[in-house]
Order: sequence, then C-alpha cells, then structure tokens
Amino acid sequence: MFQSVLGRFSRTIVSRAWFSHISKRLEWSLGLGITTGVAHSIKVLCIGSDTDRNMAKLERLNFDNLALRSLPLDKESSNYVRQVSGACFSRVKPTPVENPVTVVYSAQAMDLLSLPKTELERPDFAEYFCGNKLLPGTEPAAHCYCGHQFGNFAGQLGDGATMYLGEVVNAEGERWEIQFKGAGLTPYSRTADGRKVLRSSVREFLCSEAIHHLGIPSTRAGTCVTSSSTVVRDIFYDGNPIHEKCSVILRIAPTFLRFGSFEIFKPMDPDTGRKGPSVGRKDILIQLLDYTVKNFYPQIWASNHEDKQKMYLEFYKEVVRRTARLVAGWQCVGWCHGVLNTDNMSIVGVTIDYGPYGFMDRYDPDFVCNASDDGGRYTYQKQPEICKWNCMKLGEAIQEAIPVAVTQPALDIYDEEFEQYYMDGMRKKFGLLKVLPDDRKLVESFLDTMHQTGADFTNCFRCLSRLSFPGSSDYTTQVEAVMDYLLNQCCSVEELKAACKPRMHPMQLQMMMMIVQSNPGLLAQLGRAPMQLATELERMERGKELESLTPEQKRKEDAEKWMEWLKSYEDRLKVEVDGAGDIEMLNNERVVIMNGNNPKFILRNYIAQNAISAAEKGDYTEVRRVLKLLENPFSEEVDLGDTLSDSVRGAVMDDDAGTSSAPRAEVQVPMKSYTGVTYDSRPPEWASELKVT
Repeated sequence: MFQSVLGRFSRTIVSRAWFSHISKRLEWSLGLGITTGVAHSIKVLCIGSDTDRNMAKLERLNFDNLALRSLPLDKESSNYVRQVSGACFSRVKPTPVENPVTVVYSAQAMDLLSLPKTELERPDFAEYFCGNKLLPGTEPAAHCYCGHQFGNFAGQLGDGATMYLGEVVNAEGERWEIQFKGAGLTPYSRTADGRKVLRSSVREFLCSEAIHHLGIPSTRAGTCVTSSSTVVRDIFYDGNPIHEKCSVILRIAPTFLRFGSFEIFKPMDPDTGRKGPSVGRKDILIQLLDYTVKNFYPQIWASNHEDKQKMYLEFYKEVVRRTARLVAGWQCVGWCHGVLNTDNMSIVGVTIDYGPYGFMDRYDPDFVCNASDDGGRYTYQKQPEICKWNCMKLGEAIQEAIPVAVTQPALDIYDEEFEQYYMDGMRKKFGLLKVLPDDRKLVESFLDTMHQTGADFTNCFRCLSRLSFPGSSDYTTQVEAVMDYLLNQCCSVEELKAACKPRMHPMQLQMMMMIVQSNPGLLAQLGRAPMQLATELERMERGKELESLTPEQKRKEDAEKWMEWLKSYEDRLKVEVDGAGDIEMLNNERVVIMNGNNPKFILRNYIAQNAISAAEKGDYTEVRRVLKLLENPFSEEVDLGDTLSDSVRGAVMDDDAGTSSAPRAEVQVPMKSYTGVTYDSRPPEWASELKVT
C-alpha cells in the first residue's frame, strides 16, 4: 500500500504542511498493510528524516541482523563457487582493495542510518565502505536466489557481486538492510570476480538516488568508493578488454529479497533443464514466506497468520499491487530498467538492481536501453506486461505453499492497479484535475505526436505548464511560445533517419525471414521473435520514406502535428475551468502539480557519461554536482555552489547562457556540466552513440 501513498505525493514539492498531510495519509494506510514503523520507513524513503535527533558513529551503529537469525544459513563456510542447497545465505568476507577513496556519498541516504556528516568525512570512511575494515556488528553474507533471465529459467544465480552486511536499527527505530556491491567473490560469483568498476558503480549510485527523488520507490545508494585495484572488462563483448578500477557502493533498503528468492525451490524446468538448488524444501519455503510477511507485510501477518492460506494470498495480492504501481511510476517518467528478470524484482515493490537502465530522450515506445537486449524483450512499452509476467512466475514459485489456482486469479488486480496509477500520474503531468473517460486518448495522442516528431519526452512534458487556461489574456502568445519550444525539442531529419535504421544487418534480416517461413520454432531458439522481425521491417520501410525528407518539410509536418494536439489539449483544458470560481488560483494549483510531476532534470545517459569520464580521470566533482541536481529534479534552480571545482567553475561561468540558473553568493551559476552542456537540454549528437550493456 505504500506505493499508493507515494503515487499521491512523492512527485510534488515537499513542504512541512504537505509533510503533515502525508503523515495522515500514512496513518490511514495502516489498515491496508503497513504498520506505523514500516510507514515511517517509507516516509523517510520519500522525503528523508529529521536531523535534530541522536546520531550514530561508525563504530556504534545499532546492528540487529534479523535475516540471518531467521533464515537458514549455508553449512559450508569456505568461499568457493558452488550450488548451495538448503540455505538462503552463505557467509562471506569482503575482498580488500588498494588505496580506497570516496567518490561520493549521499548524506540523505546515510541519514537513514543516523550517521551525521561528520562521520561521512572521517579519514577512515573509505576504508569502512570498501570493505577493508568491517563495521562492528556486520555479518557479511551472500543471498541465494534463482531467476528467469530473458524469459528462461537460469537456475541458481545469487549475490555474485553483492553481500549483505546486516540490518541497522536507527535512532527512530527503523530497520534498514545495508549491503555492498562490488566487494569481491561469493559462492554465487559463477565465472565472474565479484567486482564492480567505477563506470557501473557511478551509474548505479546516481540512478538509485535519482529514482528516489523522482518519488518512485527505490533502494538507496549511500556511498561510492573506488580504488587503485583494477580488473579487466570487455565492455561491449567485442574483444577489446581494458583495465578498470574496482569500486564498491553501499546500498540501503528495507530488504533485498526478490522474486527470485522464492525460485530456489523450483523443480526442473522442462525448457532449460535447470532447477532450484533447494527443490523439495517446502519447510524452507514456508520459513521464507513467513519471515517476509511478518517483517515486511506486518498488517497482513497480524490479521491472517492463523489462516496461512489466506495470509499468503493477501501477501501475493499486495506484491502484485505494489509491482503494478512501481512500473506505472517508471512509465510516467520515461525510465527503462533494462533487465527485468525475476531476480531483479523486489518483493517489497521498490526499484532494485540498476544495470543497463536508461531514461528516454527522444520518445520511442520501442526504446531499448540495454544494448545486449537483442530481442527487445524489455522495451519501454513492454515493461508493464513483463512485470505482470514476473508476478505470475512468483505465484508459480510459491505454489508448494499456496496453489497456482488460488494465486493466478489475483493477477487480474495488476491491470486495474496499473491503469489507475498510470492515469493518475499522467493527469498530474498534464495538469488535469478532473477525471474524464477520454483522458487516455489525450495521453496516447501526445505520446504518438512525440513519437512521430521524434520529440524529447521529458522536456515536452515539462513545457506544458507554460500554458495557462484558454481565455487568459496572453494565451495566444503562450501557445506560440510553447509551439516554438516543442518544435525545437523534435529531432532533426538526420537523427530520425538514424533512429529508423534497422538494428540488424540486411543480410541477417533476410536470413531470419527465411527461417520464419521454414522453421519458426528455430527462430525463437535463436532469440528472435517474429514481432522483433516485423519491427525491423517497419524500420526499413520508415527509413525509405525518410530518404527524400528535407528539414523544412519535417518542421512543417511537425508543426501541423503539434498544432493539432495543442488544439485537443486546449479543448480539454476548457473542461477544467467549466464551473470554476477563481480561475487564476486554479491555474496556479495546476502549475504546481505539473511542475511537481514533470522533472526538469533527469539522469540522461550523456550526463552520467560525463560524470563517469571525469571520475575516471580522478575528478569526482561532476559526480557530486549531478547528485545534487538529481536530488532536486523538479526545481527551476539548484544551488551547485560548493560542488564546483576551479576547472568546472571556469567552464560554467562563460556567457553561453543555459536554460536555467542557480544562485550562489553574488553570482548566478548556469546549470551546465563541466562540458558546457546545460543539464536540461536535449542530448548532444554524440549521445546517440552511447551504449550500455
């Protein structure tokens, strides 16, 4: 139920009055699956906790490692790669690194552990948060889980590069699990080395905080520490390996249990021939289910623990609801996870495991952020159905405790919940306070117009608040200004041609078409579905249509499309003012809602890459600047003052005006990266070549 609350307030401007309002909402949620303690934890996830309370020191964090006391541990103490049966955790130890240094920390995230800024700036801070020194009370362990990867059951996976450190109970009585990512080998590392590099660590750190501050439930990132130790990585699997710095991040969440945690009991899969390492251990399944419900769904436990079948069903329903709300939040901000396998789905409905994710720039329903997703399984528009499929797999995973015949009907909740939260979010983005049945058509026509014109998803939504209600004195001037802005957010002819190029070589495409006609079953085994081939053919056709298109023709066609949509938006806005009293006050309320739900700043790939490039040269100021920006995604101005290095200050203090500015002392600092590109602009041309795997 906590995502219900998140959906109502997380993307709005937070004030103390609003905070009081949300506190009441959270109290109201107590009857719907959340106890006071859990509700407060979620409240802190959304807006942070107060600082006027007792703070902890690194040596005196209050660890209470309930998971290790409640769930079975691996009897083998040696740390080597193996199948782990009859256990949920294996004890491990972090592998030391050389010369650790702190890249960045999130003071807001670390405040969840009651750690003040003075502790975060200690000389030995990096030693503790790379694993060279263990915090007193930690019990490092790696979690055993399985997963369906790209639709196929992969058997045992587990924490191959992450490790549970323990659970910190902070000064307010909230319990937070903390874990390292990139701290070395575990029994689940398979053929890998258990390490993460600076590139991927910066990306995960920044996006964890970005998604949180957008008001979407997420694990948090507390720290990012790098070192002089290196590992070899072949980034694009193209035979060009390089040495990269070993880096470690600290992740924080109520729990890191996931759908795949319950798949360790899965019998042999008929398609892959793989099975879970604890198949047949119904006793452990019941133990894991009871632990999960009791600690993370305590209201359901309190109301139903004497009737386990009913309790498991209510638990499953709530997981389905939370998952639907979560993906609705992603869709509303144009964000793609990239690897929506069952092992990357949180059991408490928060965003987890940031890998080859991506925010859309140019709107494309078939946007694929993961360059290794050749089949396009996890495109933007497929995320809702994939998450529903994952929920179905969770039902199958717990069928020894509650039959699939009982859980499967509960999947019907998903579509209704998703639609409600998606449309609720979209109405806020469009500034629609009334609910009309045709609102879905308005949303779809806006998305279609963006798609046809190749327009920027985030900036197009953000600019809509510049329009007042029809009939205002300067409405015509506003429409002209918005139209001009929208046209400048549309991609060029060359960009559109590049976007429409097929992702497969023509000869390969022809071969695949021959397979479709002769042996379609073989095609599926090769990882290509007929739908993906159809998409490739459509791209080729669209590319041919664009061959003779000129910039002048495109701008004219784009203007016609946008004018048509703006007219439909105007008609809808007229309904908003029908019967209204103070129209000016109503419009002000509408603008606040819109600007609190349409971010100005997102973690675009090129912004992340700029920060990574600087960090790899030893300059961490850009990472810290971007973090500060992402902590204020809806603000017109963000004070980046104390994150400016001398070199960066010189780069941003030129006369090339950005689209927004931030005050610091006696000067206005343009909102630009150290490369001189404004953070809220359309991406530079080189950004289209970025690939993340």
